[in-house]
Amino acid sequence: MAGKREKTRNAILDESYALFAKKGFKQVTMKDVCEVTGMSRGGLYSHFSGTDKLFAALLERIMENSIMDFQTEIEKRSSATEILDRTLSLMEEEMRHPEDSLSVAIYEYAETVDPGVMERLNRNAEKKWKKLVAYGINRGEFQDVNVDEIVNVILYSYQGVRMWSRIIPVKQKTIRSITDHIKKQLEGEDG
Repeated sequence: MAGKREKTRNAILDESYALFAKKGFKQVTMKDVCEVTGMSRGGLYSHFSGTDKLFAALLERIMENSIMDFQTEIEKRSSATEILDRTLSLMEEEMRHPEDSLSVAIYEYAETVDPGVMERLNRNAEKKWKKLVAYGINRGEFQDVNVDEIVNVILYSYQGVRMWSRIIPVKQKTIRSITDHIKKQLEGEDG
């Protein structure tokens, strides 16, 4: 059971997510965070010494709770195609809502605070996707594809849409064509 300090910390992370998604990393101040959380500066600083520490904690939480964490499903021996379908649906939903994306904030954070953050996020996602694709191939549910190649297509198309959709409107048809292409590559033409 989470203690009061942990609950407060989680509430700060919950409230600051939308702030970073809207303003990016560079434009968010601790004053902004105080306003959205209703906390005093002293209260906020007792949890995070600055926006860089707050954003780092937010990124850590995202990596831990990623929609692309397939390990539990794999351990339960769930169908690879069902895992894929659920994940692609969630990815489509995220791509349709650029206002909820931290892509710009992550880019700014990497540019100003931690140049290795994007590489770590990508490496983490690569491992998870490679595990799912290999699992699907081993179960005979996915075609025997080049795992590295399809994982690159998945990750870079998804992140590309997340970034570009903050700048230009991306049509639902475009988003669907990306997820359909991924399914076809993994499951075959009928996938």
